[in-house]
Amino acid sequence: MRTPDTSNFCANCGVALNRGVSGDTTRVIPAVTEEPLAEDLSPDDLRAVEALPADSALLIVLRGPDTGARYLINADVTTAGRHPRCDIFLDDITVSRKHARFVRRDGYVWVSDENSLNGTYVNRALIDGEVALRRGDEVQIGKFRMVFYPGSVG
Repeated sequence: MRTPDTSNFCANCGVALNRGVSGDTTRVIPAVTEEPLAEDLSPDDLRAVEALPADSALLIVLRGPDTGARYLINADVTTAGRHPRCDIFLDDITVSRKHARFVRRDGYVWVSDENSLNGTYVNRALIDGEVALRRGDEVQIGKFRMVFYPGSVG
C-alpha cells in the first residue's frame, strides 16, 4: 500500500514521516499574556526584597507549584532541584533531581543548567552555559516560574 504524499505517518507501519522538516528543532515556551508584571509585588514580598543584604538575592515563585514561595540565595553556590538535599527543593516531576545551580561571583548571581531533562530558562529563553541574572529576570525550572530580585547595592 502506497502512503499518500500528504500523510504524516506511514500507512503500513505507522512511523512518522518528516517530509519537508529539517533536523533542526527549537524549543519554545508559549507566551502567557495574563500574568502579573515582575514589579507587581505584594507588600510582604516588597518588604522582603527591600530587606535583602547586598550580597544575597531572592527568587519569588510567580507561576506553578508553590506560587508565592520565596527562595533565598545567600551562599556562594545554591543548588535547585527535586532532590531533598538541594538548597532550593522544587518538588515536582518536571524538575530534575539536580536541575540548576546559582553561583555568586563578581557582584552577580549566575545561573546554569545542570544537564536537566527539561532545561533551565531565563526570560523564556533556554540557557546554555552560565547567565548573569538581573533584577526582574524570570527563571523557569520545570513548572516553576520565578522572578529574581538581588539585594540592594549601597
